[in-house]
Order: sequence, then C-alpha cells, then structure tokens
Amino acid sequence: MDLRHLRVFLAVAEAGTVAAGAERAELSRATVSEQVRALEGALGVALFERRRDGMALTEQGRRLVPAARQLLDHAEAVRRLVTDAPATIRVGTLETLIATRLPAVIGRLADRRPDLRLDVRSMMRGALLRAVREGELDAALLLDTGASLGGLGFDGESGALQFVDIGTVRLHLAAGPRHRLASAGPLAPADLTDELVLVTPAGCSFRMATDRLLGAGGRRTELAGVSTVKAWAGQGLGIALLPDFAVAGELSDGTLVSLPLHGPPVELALRVVWRGGDEGRELRDALYAIAS
Repeated sequence: MDLRHLRVFLAVAEAGTVAAGAERAELSRATVSEQVRALEGALGVALFERRRDGMALTEQGRRLVPAARQLLDHAEAVRRLVTDAPATIRVGTLETLIATRLPAVIGRLADRRPDLRLDVRSMMRGALLRAVREGELDAALLLDTGASLGGLGFDGESGALQFVDIGTVRLHLAAGPRHRLASAGPLAPADLTDELVLVTPAGCSFRMATDRLLGAGGRRTELAGVSTVKAWAGQGLGIALLPDFAVAGELSDGTLVSLPLHGPPVELALRVVWRGGDEGRELRDALYAIAS
C-alpha cells in the first residue's frame, strides 16, 4: 500500500464522490480513480460501490477508514519526529463559534504549547460528530444541553465519545424595539402562539433551542442564517431566539430588545467532544486550552 493511495481513499470516502474527493485531494478525477483502483488491486478487495449518486463504502472499505487514518497519523508522527515539525490538533466547530470562541482558545494554546498548531475546521454538527468518531478530527466544539450528548435534540451517537462543558451561551428572545411585546411582562410559550418566529435551518442549534422552547407554537419563517434572522427581527418582521454573542451590540444600542420570559434564562452548554482513549499529551494540552 502507498500512503498516497490511502490519502486519496480517505478523501473519496469522506467526500462521497470522485469529483469531490479529487477537489479535496487537489488531484484530477482521473488520478483519483486510478489511485483508488490501485489500492483495491493491492488489497484484492472492492472498497467502494460505484453508484450513480457517488461512491458508497463497502464493508471492507468501512473497515479500512479508521485503519487508514491510524497509518497516516503514524506516518505524520514519524515525519514530525525527524523534521521537528509542530504537531497539529484538528478541531472542528460550528461556524457561529469560530469568530466568537476560537480566537481565545488559539491564544491560550499558543501560550501553553507554542510547538502545537491548531487546525480549525467549520462543519455542521452531524459532520462534526462523525469526524470525531472516525478520527478525522481530534475534538469538536459545539452547543448542546442536558446531561448526555445530544440533549438538544440531535442524534448524539455518543458511543466512545466523551465531553466536558466549558461554559454557557445565553439565548435571548429578540425583537425590534417597537414590537407589541417589547414592553410586556414575563412571557410564557402560550403567549407567543400567534407570533411570527424567525428561525435558522433545521439542524442549527438555535433552531433546535427555539423548537424546544416554543414547541409547535408560533408561525415559522426559515431564513439562511443568524445574521439574516437578526436583521429581520431588528426591522420588526418577527421574533427570534438568538445567542448573546450575536445580539449583544444590538441589545446595547436598542436596535433589538430582549423579550422577558418566565423561568430561568435560556442557555445552551458550550461543549467539547472528543473520542475516549485518544487523549495523547498534545490533545490533552489542546483540551486544557479550550476548557480554560
């Protein structure tokens, strides 16, 4: 087996098609197809089922994925050993957390372990957890709630995954300052039944939190992302459950108001997830920097 073939195999396995795998591996489609066939020939097994909609892993291919990652990780460790190259910790997170939470983490890690490099990747939650389980990522930073992984409503598929909560994110039910409920007393979900609720797409943490808070109440309008939802709410086009880091400025200058709710503040846990048993010294130091 050639390490180049293993890298191409993983690129196709992760991307699901030869075209996307070629883009990820920065090779031509013909080269990727050739290297996959060469690897299958060397092993004497089919690693993919060729389908109209892409490349599906066979049972043998699924077995090879973690082993291939392990081999490539070992090869990278050997390369670092003889070249004194810095170790890299691969951390995935939600797009909304990259600008607000990762800079401080990178700074703490640089102070604690200047010889470590943090490779940050933006992914949706399902892809994050799958990448951690399969060893593509060393750790993930996401939003959740409850005592077990997936309490917010997504499928945690925790398996061997471990997690620790390192903080909270306060959510505000935000509206424009002239909204009819802006001066109301504490609200219950039943008070919002007839309201237009602006939401992010299904699978987003803030959409899940909205569904948990309001249940089926309210009329939903789905928008592309947090910034669009915030802009619509500020123009009086509906109400929205949004994180404090996204609306702090608007709440301060009065372009948005936080509608009062019955009960304790609505909060999500900022949660670090990693695969149990993988905590080498580099990963432990990176987790320490994230959690500090």
